[in-house]
Parts: sequence; structure tokens; C-alpha cells
Amino acid sequence: MSKPLEGIRVVELATFIAAASAGRFMADLGADVIKIESAKGDPLRHTAPSEGRPLDMYENTTWDLENGNKRCISLNMKDPAGKEAFFKLLDTADVLITNWRVQALERAGLDYETLKARYPKLVYAICTGYGEYGPDKDLPGFDFTAFFARGGYLDSLRQRGTVPMNVVPGLGDHNVGMNLAAGICAALLQAKLKGVGEKVETSLFESAIFNMGMMIQASNYEGIAQNYPIDVRKSANPFNAAWRTKDDRFIQTCMPDFNTYYKAFITAVGREDLADSQEYFPILTCQEKGLTSELYDIVMDAFSKKTVAEWTPILEAADIPFALAKNWMEIRNDKQAEANNCFYDMTYSNGNTRRLVRLPVKFQEMGVPEYNAGPLIGEQGAEVLKELGYEDAQIKEMQDKGALFVWKDERK
Repeated sequence: MSKPLEGIRVVELATFIAAASAGRFMADLGADVIKIESAKGDPLRHTAPSEGRPLDMYENTTWDLENGNKRCISLNMKDPAGKEAFFKLLDTADVLITNWRVQALERAGLDYETLKARYPKLVYAICTGYGEYGPDKDLPGFDFTAFFARGGYLDSLRQRGTVPMNVVPGLGDHNVGMNLAAGICAALLQAKLKGVGEKVETSLFESAIFNMGMMIQASNYEGIAQNYPIDVRKSANPFNAAWRTKDDRFIQTCMPDFNTYYKAFITAVGREDLADSQEYFPILTCQEKGLTSELYDIVMDAFSKKTVAEWTPILEAADIPFALAKNWMEIRNDKQAEANNCFYDMTYSNGNTRRLVRLPVKFQEMGVPEYNAGPLIGEQGAEVLKELGYEDAQIKEMQDKGALFVWKDERK
């Protein structure tokens, strides 16, 4: 099975999720991704209590999601021997991925301008919270803050008069990680074809702005975008809403062109009497007469009289774009997701089998990539150093002096 990135070596000097997910994507595509950690390990290894999981280094589903198929070496970058080993590893690399803050990279001599002189063909990929420039460039950035809050999600995507929606970790990070991976692959192609390296940068904040682009642009004009947050009953298009069913579930419909769908949808919900209405149709007339809220109430009332099971065949027959708002347990067992290989069932050493999520990009000729658990702290450290020419005695000396750390596997 040929993999697109076989023969590519990636050094990942990163913590948490966004940058790591870019490395995970490359590892799935066959790159040799070597993660650098401290002896304490990436903080992501310890987030289980926030997610309601057991804190277990040997069954760590979040860690595996972001770091599966990678290798790991744990180096003390403040020790000269550890720093030397890092640079020897970088000598063999095609790509460096990092999410260290710029000032920390500069202090360590790992900023782009410094490394470019030594590695002119290197693809240098950096992920930040708010971008590399401007007054907030040095602020710590997580997706809850730089992506969801600063990027417009929390204030805009709530019902007027309510608190912001609940957010979950990883959602913004994964978006950013895939953006970073796209940039890396483009720069890598240039490096291989032209022998020219490149710096690739994206951030949580910048990615959120791009995601919100349609409405940020719409805010140039007086109208709906300038009025967010809104009450859904007062939205510009009452058909782009979630409807509560008789069995207390929500069905989301999406009809960006209200006029195209109006007759089919209003008939499907049992209001054939309104199919030829000159009050609710076309959309500009409905808006001008201030009847969008009234139409919303009519449809909501109709949905309240049938269950999801009853509505599904009706909406499918009318070819209305819709989906049931599902919870995570339902998604984990979704037949459509299973049919498209979204999951991998990992059996851990303790005998537990857990369903893990695969990356969303598939390749026909490569086939489905294997799913190896994320490495323990420094698990392949000795192996990597031997590949760089280190002898056993040198490796032992580095361990004894604390320049190299290798997790002692309690299962052996």
C-alpha cells in the first residue's frame, strides 16, 4: 500500500491539539512523525478529568486521536546534549511543526529566521492563538478563547437574551490543524520540486475569521448580520431553523433559497393551504410584511405534532434538506459514519475496546491507514537516537544525566 507522504520526516515540537492534529494527518499519510516531549509530557495527556474519562496513560483516547501513528522522543531541550540531539534530528527532517510562542522559539534559537539559514529547504509550520503580529500576538490561545470567543461564535451563535452556547475542546483546534496541514503539504511540494523551504502559519483566531467570512462580510451592510445575536424567530430566513418534534427532539432544516423550497416544504408540513400564499411568499414579501416570525411559529407548531420517525419519510419524500440533531452517543453508532470508515475500534492492553475517530480525509489508492496508539512519553527515544548514529553508551549517559527520558512501561 503506497502512502503519499512515505519518506517524509516531520519533527513535531508542539503540545495540545491544533498543531498535533496536523502532525497526525501527516502520520496517517505515511510520514515519520516524531513528537518531542518533555519528561512531564504534553499536558494533553492529562485532560481526562475535564472530559469525564479515566486518567489512564494506557487508555487515553484523546491522546490517541491527536497522536496516533507517531513516534516520540523525550528530550530536555535546556540540556546541551538534549539540544544537540534535537538538531541532529532536525538535520534529517523535511518539516518542523510547532505551537510554541514566538518569544519562546526566539529564546531557544528555534525561530524561523534562525533555522532558515541552517535549513533552507525546511518547511517550518507554526500554529498560534492570535497570529504572529499585532498587540495580542503573545497571548496564550485555546479554541475556547481565540477561536470561539474572539472569533465570533459565542456572541453571534446564541439566542438573543441567553448565555453563549456550550463549547467543547478540539472543535476549533481540528479546524486549524487541517488548515495547517494543507499549507504544509503545499510548501512541501515546493520544497521537493524547487528546493525552497517555506514558513507556514495559521492561528485559531485567523481560522475562525475565515469560517465566519460570509457573515463578517455581510456586516458591511445594514441588516441581519449587524443585528446578531438574534432570536431565531426573527431570522431573515425562517426555514433555516431547528424544529422541536413531538418526541422532544430537534430536526434542523436548511433551505438557503427560501423561494425554491417554499411550496414543497409548506406542503410537507401539512399546510397545503398556504402553498399559494401571497403573504409568506416570496421571501422579500414575507420580510417586508414582518411575517417571518409568524411563519416560523406555523412550522414549529406543525413539527410538534409528529415524531422524528414520522417526519423522516415525509421530509425525504419532499427532498427537503434536513438532519436530526444527534448526540455523541448516537453519532458513535451512526450507520452512515460507519459506512464511511469514520471510526476505529481500539482494544487497549487492559482489555477495553473503545471507539475512536479517524481523520476525515480519505484516499482511494492508499486505503484506510492503520491506527496505532499514540506513543508513551519518550517511548521511541532510544530507537530514534540510534537512527541518528548514537551508541548505546551515549544513550544511557543521556538518560542518566536527564537529557533523555524514556517512560518505564509498567505493563512489562
